[in-house]
Parts: sequence; C-alpha cells; structure tokens
Amino acid sequence: MRRVRAVWTDEQMEAIISVLLRTGVTAASLLVLAGGIYYLARHGMEHPDYRVFRGEPIELRSLPGIVGFALGSHSRGIIEVGLLLLVMTPVARVLFSVIGFARQRDYLYVIVTLVVLAVLLHNLIAGVF
Repeated sequence: MRRVRAVWTDEQMEAIISVLLRTGVTAASLLVLAGGIYYLARHGMEHPDYRVFRGEPIELRSLPGIVGFALGSHSRGIIEVGLLLLVMTPVARVLFSVIGFARQRDYLYVIVTLVVLAVLLHNLIAGVF
C-alpha cells in the first residue's frame, strides 16, 4: 500500500505561522521585560556617569557570550537573549514556510522562500562581522 502524505492547507499553514509568531514575540517580550525588571532592581538607583563611555562588555558581542551571560543571571544577558529571540522569530517563520511549501509540493514558492531565507541569514551574519 502506498502511504498518502497529509498536505497542509493554506489555512492550516496560516494558523501555525500565527501561533509561531505570537509565541516568539510573547516569549521575547517576557524575557526582555524580566531582564529589564531585574536590571532596574539591581541598578535602578545608580547615578549614571556620562563623563566616561562604557561600551558593551566583550561577553555580549557573541552568541556564546550572550547565552553564558544570561545563564549567569546577568540582567543584560537576559535582555540580549530576548532580543535575539525577537530577531529569530521572523527567521523561524520563513524556515517554517519553506517546510510548508515543500509539503504542499509548491516548488516555486519553496525556491522564492529559500531566497528570502538566504537574504535574511546573509544580512544577519554580515551585520555581525
């Protein structure tokens, strides 16, 4: 017997994508909010010294450093992880669209969406270096 593969309808894909986007944005917002509250609880009463510029710590300039900072209960690391999640949410949406269009055997849209994914990833990676 030949096994029939279930094809997602456009409505099912839209529903899954909407849940993906809502979940990603909500999780990112909660992480940034939690990190911001934690930051204010620890540093909210400090007076800023604008005479001396202090840039981002070197740990917050790479993905492993950001994750390590967040796991070490540093508020700025938690905020950065939330922002990374917010940036990666549309990338996950495009990646899901590639999978959905492939399941629908709509290969023109698979190619177009792969081009969009490549542009997104190129800009994310090129922006880091």
